[in-house]
Amino acid sequence: MVKWLRRIVVGLVAVFVALYCGDWAVYKMRGAPQGSVTVNRTLVVPLKGNKSEYDYLGSSDVPCSVSIFSQGGESPCWQLRRNQNQNTNL
Repeated sequence: MVKWLRRIVVGLVAVFVALYCGDWAVYKMRGAPQGSVTVNRTLVVPLKGNKSEYDYLGSSDVPCSVSIFSQGGESPCWQLRRNQNQNTNL
């Protein structure tokens, strides 16, 4: 049983490494494509009685990488499009 579990784990790690390396290679071959997503930012301030105050900080364009994984120190565009509202806790 342990032998099969070890094979499955090694196989999954190998698939992940191959997918990440392939994504990086395509990202570099395409010339490090970048996009931009408009993100709404709010500041969450804790108050007494387990309440919170939400302060709207505005919206801004955030640069992102056009890839599956985070490349070039930037989040992937698909992830920012899914999470356009970002909260910052104080």
